Amino acid sequence: MSRGSALTPRWRVGYTVQKRLARALTHMALLAMVAVLFVPAAWMISTSLKAPQEVYLFPPKWVPSSLRWENYYHALTIQPFHIYLLNSFLIAATGTLGRVLSSSLVAFSFARLRWKGRDILFLVMLSTLMLPSQVTLIPQFILFKELGWLNTFRPLIVPMFFGGPFFIFMLRQFYMTIPSELDDAARIDGCSSFEVYWRIIVPQSGPALATVAVLVFQGRWNDFFDPLIYLHERMKLTASVGLLYFRNEFGGAHWPQLMAASFVCMVPLIVLFFSAQRYFLQGIVFTGVKG
Repeated sequence: MSRGSALTPRWRVGYTVQKRLARALTHMALLAMVAVLFVPAAWMISTSLKAPQEVYLFPPKWVPSSLRWENYYHALTIQPFHIYLLNSFLIAATGTLGRVLSSSLVAFSFARLRWKGRDILFLVMLSTLMLPSQVTLIPQFILFKELGWLNTFRPLIVPMFFGGPFFIFMLRQFYMTIPSELDDAARIDGCSSFEVYWRIIVPQSGPALATVAVLVFQGRWNDFFDPLIYLHERMKLTASVGLLYFRNEFGGAHWPQLMAASFVCMVPLIVLFFSAQRYFLQGIVFTGVKG
């Protein structure tokens, strides 16, 4: 028998076929799940381009008879929606900066410094995760009222500069994967604790910090409850609260314009996620030092 004429064993061929079939079925199942999850977004985009009378048709009509791009113009001009978007961006961006800085500093202290009572305070901090936000709502409201902060952005921004238990825990776990020899080498070169944090830890923690930034920005952008409680003037509202006023403007829900405004509110989050997708996915899997 000549070389190369030997046939591949049947069990190996069968195993390869089964493996490819399983992979194809897995991909098909995942695509089906993505399609199901995409249905609400597709319906929102479709509705935003419809005439009002087409919204209530049955069976539903996915493709509008004519694309009503003016729905977006009316949605953004019938109310000062550009002001709402700017307010949301200011609150989300400033809050994200404060949360990332404060959480990363506290996490560095818990992970890389040795001081008395560190582990006890870490457990106390973790225990606050079990405290519902509704429990502290009234005391916080009274505090901000006494400080004269009601109807300002300060109740929505200042608390973000005092860390967050979940993000402190997440960053601490990431920092602990970075070899401590890097800290020792930096201290031998004369670096202080803050210089170790800024020159060694932060450059190694890009994925983790990006993950925190994306999650915080998303939470602050979509926040509805806090702006509703602390902001009263029309020109200080955020986009999430501004959507509520569409009912008042039309005496009911004007669905095409409401869906148009909702889609505009989604665009910054979509752009942010796809821009930071690589770092975000790396931060989910806590890795050590890259080679």
